[in-house]
Amino acid sequence: MPAAALKAEKLQPDPGTRYSQVNVPQLNGLTCAQGNGGFHFGDDLDMHVFGTDDLPTRQGDQDDDHGTASCFGNPRIRLSKGPHTATVPHFTAKTVLFATVADPQGALDKSFKDTMELVEGYGRTPVGEPRSYSTKTLVMKCQQNITDTFPMTTCFWANYSAVGSLDFFPPNNEHVPLDQAAEQTRTFATAALATHP
Repeated sequence: MPAAALKAEKLQPDPGTRYSQVNVPQLNGLTCAQGNGGFHFGDDLDMHVFGTDDLPTRQGDQDDDHGTASCFGNPRIRLSKGPHTATVPHFTAKTVLFATVADPQGALDKSFKDTMELVEGYGRTPVGEPRSYSTKTLVMKCQQNITDTFPMTTCFWANYSAVGSLDFFPPNNEHVPLDQAAEQTRTFATAALATHP
């Protein structure tokens, strides 16, 4: 994933678009599939999307509509700890659809705060300060962290219909830079949301 500077834009007013499903997107240089890519940290260190209980579910949904995807790049990332080695995705993504998200920035801030506090309680350690980003269609907040000794980068995002997170694994055992993670988050969210089946 090449580094790219994300153009700073102001979130535009709600255009009224509502999404009906979360697709597994086709992204340049990545192979994406449903699920966590066959890898999880366990012990509640895996990233989720919390802090959204007050957002209205879509009509007819029994539960929030969750989409989970994992995307692998080339070369593959391998993590090693003691005698164990695992091939991991470049990132995993979780997306939750809602009837509406009236305040995307407020929803993002709450989900980021609640989720990061929860996973920190299970052993993720934040590194540096989080950074916020905004485009015309979504808002994002990214934070580097250490998870089970591995340097991870996590981005949360929100728009007027969905809230999600991307958890980036470390190529070359280094954090994915925040700007690069934010650009990939924007690309993923734009490609994954669909207004029809």
